[in-house]
Amino acid sequence: MGIKAKILKELQKKPRRLKELKAKLGNDKKVARAVDELVERNKVVCRKGVYAVPDPKTGSAVECTLVKLAGKFGFARPVQPGGQDIFIPGKYLMGAMPGDTLLVSLFEHPRVEGSSEGEVLAVVKENNRFTGTVETIEGRLALVPDACPHCPIYIKKSADGGARDGEKAAVEILERGDSHEDHRAGVAMRFGSAEEAKQCAKALLYGAGLSRHFPLKAKAEAKKYEGAAVGEKETAGRRDYRGMPVFTIDSAETKDIDDAISLEKTDTGYRLGVHIADVSHYVRPGSALDAEAFARGTSVYYADSVIPMLPRQLSNGICSLNEGADRLAFSCMMELDAAGRVVDYAFVKSVIRSRVKGVYKEVNAIFDGTADNALRQRYAAVAQELPLMRELYHKLAKLRAARGAMDIESGEAKLVLDEAGRCVDVVKRERGEAEQMIEEFMLLANSSAAALARRLKLPFVYRVHEAPDPERIEKLKQTLTAAGVDFHFAGDTPTTLELAKLLADTRGTNLERPVHTSVLRSMAKAKYEPQPKGHFGLALADYAHFTSPIRRYPDLAIHRILSDVCAGMDDGAVQKKYAQFAAEASVQSSEREVLAMTVERDVEDCYKAEYMRRFEGEEFDGVISSITQFGLYVELPNTVEGLVRAQALSENALTLIEGVALRDILSGREWRLGGVMRVRVAGVDVSQGDVDFVPAQEQ
Repeated sequence: MGIKAKILKELQKKPRRLKELKAKLGNDKKVARAVDELVERNKVVCRKGVYAVPDPKTGSAVECTLVKLAGKFGFARPVQPGGQDIFIPGKYLMGAMPGDTLLVSLFEHPRVEGSSEGEVLAVVKENNRFTGTVETIEGRLALVPDACPHCPIYIKKSADGGARDGEKAAVEILERGDSHEDHRAGVAMRFGSAEEAKQCAKALLYGAGLSRHFPLKAKAEAKKYEGAAVGEKETAGRRDYRGMPVFTIDSAETKDIDDAISLEKTDTGYRLGVHIADVSHYVRPGSALDAEAFARGTSVYYADSVIPMLPRQLSNGICSLNEGADRLAFSCMMELDAAGRVVDYAFVKSVIRSRVKGVYKEVNAIFDGTADNALRQRYAAVAQELPLMRELYHKLAKLRAARGAMDIESGEAKLVLDEAGRCVDVVKRERGEAEQMIEEFMLLANSSAAALARRLKLPFVYRVHEAPDPERIEKLKQTLTAAGVDFHFAGDTPTTLELAKLLADTRGTNLERPVHTSVLRSMAKAKYEPQPKGHFGLALADYAHFTSPIRRYPDLAIHRILSDVCAGMDDGAVQKKYAQFAAEASVQSSEREVLAMTVERDVEDCYKAEYMRRFEGEEFDGVISSITQFGLYVELPNTVEGLVRAQALSENALTLIEGVALRDILSGREWRLGGVMRVRVAGVDVSQGDVDFVPAQEQ
């Protein structure tokens, strides 16, 4: 019998410590090495130095991550993709914290049929870093974590770091108990008042492991590009487009400009150039800059700040397509017919010089005829191109509508901050003609890059959005029917044209936000994959992200691949060099995108709550955007959303009607999705990003 079999036999009798196994089996080093291998393979679990074999009677052991922790339960998500979340009752959590890697044993008979339920066998890897608000609870200092506010972590007196009530702080768990209340932590960092959104933002960023600071090696590499300019040596062998009217259009605040455009009329239609910063020329494989860009995956934008993927010497300097500066670019030159359809394309390394730093608001003013002479003069260098671009955009918009590309209103907000960093206004961000025009031009370049990769069978990083799950579609149908929305789907799964019509029919109505949100929730999550599967939402067979390599790693990744293809690297060499890289970049980029979006949303909520605090006691008109058993959410015209709790609506128990209404059976009163409601601001929690409303009057 081998040493591993002997260890398993001993542990099946009863759990043992390592020293007990060594005493029983001898050969200390061999036993220790075998135990480690068994733990790695999940054949043995370890808790507080005690080794045991998972009980086969309780079902299979699954490696998971704890993704949610409430007061009396938690949810663990299997590490292997595809498995459903596992419900874990509080008494079976063994003190596990959000972010912990766990070994979970599944129950054979969960309380809810079709669900997964289990218990924690062991914490395989601990997550001991948390951010939150410091509070005094029963005379003891504790951190109320942002990730699990119902499970405070008590702070050791000897390690409180001078933290005070009401501060945002980060802690490290120093001692783990068998239950959450037995954990003890030390303060690692203090941020400031939990009533200030900018301090809450710092805590959230710290908790997510996001930092503006770059490693020393990456900084040293970036410093070489301080004040750098493009020399003639670098332009050798590149297509020279400096004589072409190339220019950029972005928001006024943009400093990392990674896309420029050009357009000319041809005998058969148009020649559209989308010129993208050639970041891959500067960020090379094996460099510290590339390692850090891969780790970050994306730039993170919040309020008036950014945590860049690349240091400023590149993101705002040599890579940014600044007005009047020679810049290296990777150009997608597309031939379009008279209707705006792409008939041919070519990817070429180029050098460009942007003639104008265009601004969306200003271009929209030129388009709608409200621009004054001074503004028109600023765009004189591209005065002929702008009308032509607008003409092409309208043709592209028709093609987009014809193929059924979905345009979901996301309720994006612009936060206005004062000099002290406080939120003084929240404005719904509107997309004008210029914004939509640039989006269409970028879509053409992105889809052309993906089409080329598919045609040449390249290892690649595709942007994938698969068709919706039938169960989610069924739920969407039920919601639409209950809400009284008139819709028609010919088959079991709606086409993009049918969904696009539904979105268009509800746009501008009180049902716009709830319906658009319901459609979004019925969709699969867009992600990056090394295999082309198309983009359902855009109704495109081929799609990738090519146009933002300064701020997105997948774009940089495919620039690198296409650069070698354009340089003539043979198919076998491309496959050998990039197959594994494309797969790894896809996984990493998808994970970092989710993290960035979560942090951006949470930070925005804190700023919105800070803004609404000044309006406590004041009344507003809003629309009921979603409904739950515990209350309903009302969205104001500026995108701020607040909760009206069920007990504020009625003293009686309320019944949830098909997910679209709350009804007071005794009084007959009802609150429905899309209904207009006047509310009063009852309170805010800046730290949690929560706004509480109550009905303004009898309604």
